[in-house]
Amino acid sequence: MEDQDLGPLLKRIADALDRIAPLPKTTTDLSAADAYVWHADGPDSGHLEPVPAVNRVPLGLLQGIDDQADTLIENTRRFANGLPANNALLWGARGTGKSSLVKAAHAEINEEAENGLLLVEIHREDIQSLPALLSALRDSGRQAILFCDDLSFDNSDSSYKSLKAVLEGGIEGRPENVVFYATSNRRHLLPRDMMENERSTAINPSEAVEEKVSLSDRFGLWLGFHNINQDTFFAMVQAYCDHFDLGIAPDQLRAEAKEWSVTRGSRSGRVAWQFVQEVAGRLGKPIDLRD
Repeated sequence: MEDQDLGPLLKRIADALDRIAPLPKTTTDLSAADAYVWHADGPDSGHLEPVPAVNRVPLGLLQGIDDQADTLIENTRRFANGLPANNALLWGARGTGKSSLVKAAHAEINEEAENGLLLVEIHREDIQSLPALLSALRDSGRQAILFCDDLSFDNSDSSYKSLKAVLEGGIEGRPENVVFYATSNRRHLLPRDMMENERSTAINPSEAVEEKVSLSDRFGLWLGFHNINQDTFFAMVQAYCDHFDLGIAPDQLRAEAKEWSVTRGSRSGRVAWQFVQEVAGRLGKPIDLRD
């Protein structure tokens, strides 16, 4: 075959190799914002999208969780000051302020810190790409709170093993400039039937269950959130109404809030916020919790 005949063939080969070659590793300017969301492009790659305005509740509006707030803020403050800090698992009832507290703690400490902390959210379904995200944060030069909301694992899910290795136990482990905060409705992150199935099928049942439960042991802080009583619910509603200056009489507000909670069949911070949105909309007053 003559040289001129090889040219088109070689070009086709080169084009094919370019198509299958991995994309060049890109870096994100993490000075553009203090909050980002990680979007996985695959198990080993992804990109960070800046969040210019975080949707969060001011710390002063979070009612009934003072002890949890003090503990998490102190842990975050130590981390911001370069001192040892623990990964934190905020677990408990739905709508009780777990994720709100993480975002509020980030804002609170950033008002104190000279170099602001990053808040980076990773979605539950992207956990398998966690090593790639940690690699990007390790080289960022900034301290980061890595946040996963509503973290839990189902029977067919094996990505919890990757999380265990990353948090503690792997060769690299968690970077010194990263702390991991997660919220969950389950204290052990795994469904009870999954743990019981492991017990019934394993050669050594106790060790099998311990292996599953040990995932939550990677979190040095366990902060429990429980269902709130009626007085706390009313305090939440009143705090929101005062903050947004809704101007509704306390007796009327309390009666309407009680009826709303009975209709919903529950009392929580989320239900309180939904009620306040209803009141504000009825009064024609805009409200916004974004920074």
